[in-house]
Amino acid sequence: MAKPKPARRTPTSRQQTDPVTDYATSVVAGKIIAGDHHIAAAERHLRDLKDGQARGLHWRPEFAARAIGFPPAVLSITAGTAEGKPFNLLPWQFFCTGSLFGWRKDSGRMRFRSAWVETGKGQAKSPWMAATGLYMGGFYGVKRAEVYSIGQDRATANVLFKDAVAMCRAPIPGGEEDAEDTLVSRGDVIIRGEGDNAWKIEFPEVGSKFQSLANGQAISGPRPIMVAADEIHEFRDNSSIETWKRAIAKMPGDALMLLGTNTPASTQIVGTEYSEFYQKVVLGEIDDDEAFAFIARVDKADRETVFDNEQVWQKSLPALGVTFPIENIRGEVNTARVLLSTAFSVKRLYFGIPIGAADFWIAEEAWSAVQGKVDVIKMKGRRCWLSLDLSDKNDLTALTAIWRDEAGHLYAKTYYWTTQSGLKERALADNAKYVEWAADPLVDFTAVSGAVIDKTFVAEQVKKLCSEHEVEFLAFDSAGMADFIAACEQIGFPVWKFEGTDKPEGTGLKLVAHGQGKRIVFEDRALCMPRSVEKLEDRVLAKTITIDASPVSYMCAGNAFLDADGQGNRAFDKKRSRGRIDGMVTIAMATGAAEYEFDAVQATSPWDDPEFSLAA
Repeated sequence: MAKPKPARRTPTSRQQTDPVTDYATSVVAGKIIAGDHHIAAAERHLRDLKDGQARGLHWRPEFAARAIGFPPAVLSITAGTAEGKPFNLLPWQFFCTGSLFGWRKDSGRMRFRSAWVETGKGQAKSPWMAATGLYMGGFYGVKRAEVYSIGQDRATANVLFKDAVAMCRAPIPGGEEDAEDTLVSRGDVIIRGEGDNAWKIEFPEVGSKFQSLANGQAISGPRPIMVAADEIHEFRDNSSIETWKRAIAKMPGDALMLLGTNTPASTQIVGTEYSEFYQKVVLGEIDDDEAFAFIARVDKADRETVFDNEQVWQKSLPALGVTFPIENIRGEVNTARVLLSTAFSVKRLYFGIPIGAADFWIAEEAWSAVQGKVDVIKMKGRRCWLSLDLSDKNDLTALTAIWRDEAGHLYAKTYYWTTQSGLKERALADNAKYVEWAADPLVDFTAVSGAVIDKTFVAEQVKKLCSEHEVEFLAFDSAGMADFIAACEQIGFPVWKFEGTDKPEGTGLKLVAHGQGKRIVFEDRALCMPRSVEKLEDRVLAKTITIDASPVSYMCAGNAFLDADGQGNRAFDKKRSRGRIDGMVTIAMATGAAEYEFDAVQATSPWDDPEFSLAA
């Protein structure tokens, strides 16, 4: 005989009041430490209580209380020092939960169809999203409900889904003393897949399911009541998110697209664009009554002193001192103070400062410090070196000019070309703002007509630089150079290839080959990437180079991956990089060119030097 199921706990009398409005009131009154966006979310709630009804919006605190009461009544915490205790929502979580389920339209349907939740790392977003998915899937009262967890890849999609599985397998609060009294043992849920290989949760009583899907993984005819996408900052494109949003939009009843993330890096275009949209929603710059936003960041005024001002940490870490010990972040901050390579990531991941890239080829604070304005007019009269990386067809072509002043400081400026044809599609594929950059007169990014980049555009720019500056030579990657030379001939601009000091010089601009791999070649090439990378790195760290602050160059730097061999020789690897790095390649090439004296380079052995003597 099956043992009877103990009654589940019901929400307390406190939960049956209005904790959401109480919370919003406390935030606005300054009783809870919060940043500007957090405060704006609270103000929006209080403002809609007053005038939302005129727009068909109604606050139903009883629905909010039921949703807030679900996790501690049914679910247990599955990790950390509070493991085994009821999953009582944190204050920021019950504000979000209550807002999502308490606000209704005239029809009684949930007001919000999409939600953006952005906080610092370690604030229990994933468990909260998992609990919300379990509630809507099996306990919200909708039969045959479908909940999906999606991510950039299978591992990302499984982050919150594994939390949901763990909660289903954990003891139910207030149930029997027997630890085997779980949602699984009761038959409330069936988990498909063993251990960490679980991939679906079924709710047999209502015929619903909660399933994990990797990005791009398709199923036929989905009818989602909820789609949860965690780690949005890791998404490389937004195609799957937009596909699921359209599926949500088609649902006649309640349906929710729940997006969770840490603050995206400047190079994580998908997360940045969504974050910027929801920031405008919560600040009232965009009117969208169906979009909910909760964004926990430190304020702009806090950014410069954030490491030294613990009072503002709770703005981005609303669980600080509750489930997230302050010692955790103190340790990270202490490391960031002395290790530049971690400073940007700590500022972004924990404090919500939207800077930096997900990974960077050098200490990013050092890279950021050398970004500035390079005035080409002021560079006239100084020695100049050029470098060129041509695209195959319609990708990016990059040309960098570097000048050296009297004190030896370098100034670098990069020009970019691509094709207008297919620009929007490539922008989506590359996670880049090509369309916006091409339209911005302040960005040296030109989209030329045609399906293939016309090399005469590049040749004309090189010709112009040579006519106005003291250009020594142009360093080049051999790929595609025949087309460039042909373009120079077409516009009447003479160029010649340098093949060694023992060979006669030509007329016009000297072209010098630059090796691209990790190999250091002495015999026939004076320039190679390992040396150029080293020279650029030294310059950046010593702050003896100024790189023109271009969003295209910053994108290339953020995408760049440095590969190394057993001897420590390093080179940028296009195949293993996260996206286009052409500008990064030419900046390194030009730096190496500006640092190298060709007249001193031909001997590969001291025996080749006629003045060499053992007596010396």
